[in-house]
Amino acid sequence: MGRRLVPLTLDNLRDLPERCRSCVFWELDPVSGEAAVKEGVAALEKESWISAVLLDWGSCGRVVYVDDVPVGFVLYAPPAYVPRSAAFPTSPVSPDAVQLITGFIMPGYQGQGLGRVMVQTVAKDLLRRGFKAIEAFGDARWKEPACVLPADHLLAVGFKTVRQHPTHPRMRLELRTTVSWKEDVEMALDRLLGAVQKEPALRPL
Repeated sequence: MGRRLVPLTLDNLRDLPERCRSCVFWELDPVSGEAAVKEGVAALEKESWISAVLLDWGSCGRVVYVDDVPVGFVLYAPPAYVPRSAAFPTSPVSPDAVQLITGFIMPGYQGQGLGRVMVQTVAKDLLRRGFKAIEAFGDARWKEPACVLPADHLLAVGFKTVRQHPTHPRMRLELRTTVSWKEDVEMALDRLLGAVQKEPALRPL
């Protein structure tokens, strides 16, 4: 099974699930988002948002392909580009963090570790760009795929809760802790994100 993660651009935006291509839940404030949906311009607003973030800030997403079939994606950006985040009870996102906005894996490909690989790829990108952490709003009562990521999934890939809430806790993944490890970045991030690694057994002298 060949899998690859490539940066999200306007050219491969069409590879996102149809409902996600026209979803502006995060990209617009609640009032503007509702208006865009009513006027039938949500897909155009999505394209405009991605274009603006790419120009102003740089890469803001990844698309996952398995054997050249698009099976998932992840979006991330500084909170200044994510108007909806201000509407959450546990906002704001910390000024030193980039927000993990949303992500999705097609049902037939879930449970294969692709979600962890996506977060790991985002972490490596942001570490290279000098950021300290990733934060996300979790859904503590998650029941089905939606715009807000399930809190349990975020915990499973290494996030910790920094502001409790019964519905939407704010969660954080520190990147600076990797600096103290002597392993290379790949090994450090694997450990940071909870990848299963066998520690070498200590031999008695």
